Amino acid sequence: MSDRLLAAIPAYNEAARIGSVIARTKPQVSEVVVVDDGSTDETGNVARREGAVVLRHEANLGKGAAILSALNYFHAGDAEFAVFLDADGQHDPAEIPSLLAVARQTGAGIVAGTRMGQTKNMPVVRLLANRLTSWVISLLAHQRIPDSQCGYRLVRRTILPDLRLSTRHFETESEMLIQAGRAGHRIVSAPIRTIYEPGRHSRIRPGRDTVRFCRMLWRYR
Repeated sequence: MSDRLLAAIPAYNEAARIGSVIARTKPQVSEVVVVDDGSTDETGNVARREGAVVLRHEANLGKGAAILSALNYFHAGDAEFAVFLDADGQHDPAEIPSLLAVARQTGAGIVAGTRMGQTKNMPVVRLLANRLTSWVISLLAHQRIPDSQCGYRLVRRTILPDLRLSTRHFETESEMLIQAGRAGHRIVSAPIRTIYEPGRHSRIRPGRDTVRFCRMLWRYR
């Protein structure tokens, strides 16, 4: 099997940051794929100029839909691993080799980044929400996942046949963990740092996205 590593970056209106993210990611992987989820700025063009493969959604379909497009691309290729990271620069691409090393050492199907070792700069509300949702997702996935809401994760090709993702927004990352865990794939965690920059705002909408998350949990109860 190929040992190629694909980087998958869902992106929506991140023209200001995506170029730097791609430039720092390219030395760590075999290929960078950006899923431009209906951006209305220059995200796709910037990504192409930096040498990434760009998959374009003509409309904004949601982060989960972008993840699904990336997984389909991963499935069609020959890379053994895909690493998912955010387009806004909050994940450090220099940590990709560490995630890959953990996957090889443990044989895990998913290596999920965890920020729980360094929570000093994490907003209190986000910290409490992460701990609660991670506890619930751990129960549903049948194994402990300290930071289920972290989007920085590496997945092995072997989990793909067991993913039947039905969600299309931020809850998709949790659904992936539940399905992989229930199918018997090992999920391990690796410490990462998260970069919080002034002026950056989360795209999560607490009301609507909480409802979607709870509906997803209800289906897997």
